[in-house]
Amino acid sequence: MKDFILASSSPQRKMLLKQIDMEPMLIESADIDEMPRKGEKPSAYVKRMAYEKAAHVAEKHLGKIVLGSDTILVCAAKIIQKAKNDEEQEKIMRLLSGKSHKVLTAVCVIDEKGKSKIRLNTTKIQMKQLSEQEIKAYVASHEWVGCCGYKIEGRLAALVRQMIGSYSGVVGLPLFETKNLLESVGIR
Repeated sequence: MKDFILASSSPQRKMLLKQIDMEPMLIESADIDEMPRKGEKPSAYVKRMAYEKAAHVAEKHLGKIVLGSDTILVCAAKIIQKAKNDEEQEKIMRLLSGKSHKVLTAVCVIDEKGKSKIRLNTTKIQMKQLSEQEIKAYVASHEWVGCCGYKIEGRLAALVRQMIGSYSGVVGLPLFETKNLLESVGIR
């Protein structure tokens, strides 16, 4: 275990950190308002969310290093919010069907003195044209529950025609940026 706190309860982020031998000493979810501000650009929004999650947890653990992250999907310059039910998820799948979209993941580290550093990772994904049967089957799987749009490490992987960027970033934590940020504040 490394001497930092992960401001996320995501099992995917925990698994990714373990993959690079960067398991946090503590995991604490940040319960914050995640609504975009009026006119806020997707890249600004996701960076703000990563920072606010890290800052929320850092306020409770002064003098500790905190890592926060946020992932969003962007299609046609619109932020795709997490679906609350099957009907909303079907709409998301229809929106993404046959189109390219971007997955933006921001990572923020706050050091012991409260100074923050943020990195943004962008991955472009091309989805195949989805049949109604594929949409219904994916929605019925409920893999997407709790995720923004979908879970790439599940069944949806077979529906992606092309990915340009970071697979780990799409899962929820771009490992290259994360490792570099943690090492920049002394976590090795």
